[in-house]
Amino acid sequence: MQAQEIKDRLKSLIEQASSIDRNLARRLDEINRWVKDIKPGSLTAKPFVIAFLLEVITDSTIWLIIKSLPSEEEQKAKFEMMTPIERYWYGYLFPRWFNASDSKFYIWKQKLMAGEFNQVDDDIIKSIAQDIVQREGSFWQRYIADLSMATDLIVSRNNQPLCIQVTSVSEELNQQKYEAWQNTLRSWEIERGLFLSYNPKDTNFVNQLVNVALYNSDYLSGGKYLKFS
Repeated sequence: MQAQEIKDRLKSLIEQASSIDRNLARRLDEINRWVKDIKPGSLTAKPFVIAFLLEVITDSTIWLIIKSLPSEEEQKAKFEMMTPIERYWYGYLFPRWFNASDSKFYIWKQKLMAGEFNQVDDDIIKSIAQDIVQREGSFWQRYIADLSMATDLIVSRNNQPLCIQVTSVSEELNQQKYEAWQNTLRSWEIERGLFLSYNPKDTNFVNQLVNVALYNSDYLSGGKYLKFS
């Protein structure tokens, strides 16, 4: 989808959402005002902004399709067709995001637009995700989850999605970041979370992180925010 198509699609979704879900329409309108004065060529030169917009368009489209179904039974049936992680995202986290006040949204919109979005652990997260899939698990990534909900990955193997943050920060900063992460998850009413810090000098750390992630996806109880390093 080209930049101008993205802008046109956003406007179309706002119009559609205004009669189906006003809170989603408001959030989409906020995003539209953020990008509407940027020329298509300039927008194309901002890959993270484009990627975020495409995610929002995809998620909003799916949400509106579900909410447009004429009965609760049909909506429930649509959710039942999804994987556990998709159901967790579309049935819980995504609507929580556009229905709530997101104190971080203004800040990370600026960073995305300025090209200051820093994915220092991106290669590590990709390796973890690939390993999870090889072990018959699944994962989910979204800018909204990463930047607003302190969640690099949502993982699942046996129908129980788990929010995970991955970091390589130094030990003295680790506890501070862990506490901020824990507070963020609680504020979004995310019931379970795993904070994984790793030593990049350890050649086996990806395997260890995946072991911990999948085990806790299966067994970590609600209300727990576990730190592993």
